[in-house]
Amino acid sequence: MVSRDLHAHAHPHPHSHGPAAPHPAQAAPWSILRMPVAARLAAAMAASAGLWVIVWLAMR
Repeated sequence: MVSRDLHAHAHPHPHSHGPAAPHPAQAAPWSILRMPVAARLAAAMAASAGLWVIVWLAMR
């Protein structure tokens, strides 16, 4: 017989919300919004450069 309780699975912690409610928010270990502006700009430039390398390699 199939169980009707779809949320019945093992968890290492007890639930404090109902099965239809979303999981409560958890603190992020880091956030890009908490980075200084210079670090965000450097990260954006590095990501852009990486993507351009992929484009350049694809067009070779």
